[in-house]
Amino acid sequence: MDPCPFMRIVIGGLAVKLPVASKPTFSGVHPSSSPCFCKIKLKNFPSQIASIPLISQHEDHVPCFPAISFNLNKTQFDKLVQKPRCLKIEIYKGRRGNTCGLSSGKLLGTVFVALDVKSCAVESRTCVVKNGWVSIGEEAKASQLHLNVKAEPDPRFVFEFDGEPECSPQVFQVNGNVKQPVFTCKLSFRNEHSLRSRSSLLETSTSNSWFNNGQDQPVKERKGWSITIHDLSGSPVAAASMVTPFVPSPGSDRVSRSNPGAWLILRPGDHTWKPWGRLEAWLESGSRNNIGYRFELLPDAATCDGEAVTLSSSSLSTKNGGKFTIDCTGASPASTPRSSCEFGSGSESGSGSWAQFLYQGFVMSATVKGGGRCSKPEVEVGVQHVTCTEDAAAFVALAAAMDLSMDACKPFSRRLRKELRNPNPLD
Repeated sequence: MDPCPFMRIVIGGLAVKLPVASKPTFSGVHPSSSPCFCKIKLKNFPSQIASIPLISQHEDHVPCFPAISFNLNKTQFDKLVQKPRCLKIEIYKGRRGNTCGLSSGKLLGTVFVALDVKSCAVESRTCVVKNGWVSIGEEAKASQLHLNVKAEPDPRFVFEFDGEPECSPQVFQVNGNVKQPVFTCKLSFRNEHSLRSRSSLLETSTSNSWFNNGQDQPVKERKGWSITIHDLSGSPVAAASMVTPFVPSPGSDRVSRSNPGAWLILRPGDHTWKPWGRLEAWLESGSRNNIGYRFELLPDAATCDGEAVTLSSSSLSTKNGGKFTIDCTGASPASTPRSSCEFGSGSESGSGSWAQFLYQGFVMSATVKGGGRCSKPEVEVGVQHVTCTEDAAAFVALAAAMDLSMDACKPFSRRLRKELRNPNPLD
């Protein structure tokens, strides 16, 4: 089946030139040394924030900084072609964040970029919308923003679970109104003594009020979950295995960032399972409504030396859900604000370069429901990252693990649904 057509609006090449003040500010800091950032808005899409490097008035070279993007499916892109919109870019001087409810950055000005993408739609190729310097704000003669805006085709394979992952549903490949079954998935439970290591340390500190659905034994861990993806012939082509139990921190009923649960995402190879990635998840500190997560790519899967590389690190609302995303657009040298690819970040030798070679641009996304709603994850995978069935299956297994982590991270005072309760617990 053919992939679905998607388009991306990519904004990169960001830099700012500020006027040189004749004297320092009252704080003694020269204005041109202050950090800058921008907020980029496109109607009907979440706003995105990006840092902007400052360069001198006489410098022409623009530093290579991470790009950000807006992802449009065919329907959204067609609407943009028929009724062009503008990117709204607000440029701020100062550090990001809020102080006493007020933004800590000072607005320098706003730039609007008309998104005329008709040529991209007609020719199905990358087209440059804007490239170069534009004036910003009241200091238009001296303050300038450099940017590169382009629209590019980004076809993706789309997969959809026919039910919640814990209910062992079929997985369909979707293209418009056409659905074709490609995988099945099966949830199972392991009862291994090795998974008891962390929970044994917590027996004296966990509350006796945490009961397993009214039974006499307190719940101290969620462990041993495993989901296997099979192709239509019944052969296993990927798996997600909970290798670190989800356990509450001492004296609480929550999984903390300092002690997260973890999954290994596995792929078949040489008549055994080989680790491809590791997903960690926890309940964010001070909040019962946000799940933090980190996904690392493991170098063994790439048959090369190097350390694990973070491909995605962010959080999701347990109430509203969201999207688990891996997007490596312009990921070097720094991470993007929403979902990071930290290639070589903080490394003298750029240990993440091997991952940067394998994963560029949009990699994958998966929907995650919140608020106890029925979750049927929809998974999008960039065509360039799928060369065989096992490639696609690994991303489907990762999406299932992220979805199940929303349940695994629930406070231990709450009851799990019956599909997630081990029918044969180890005594």
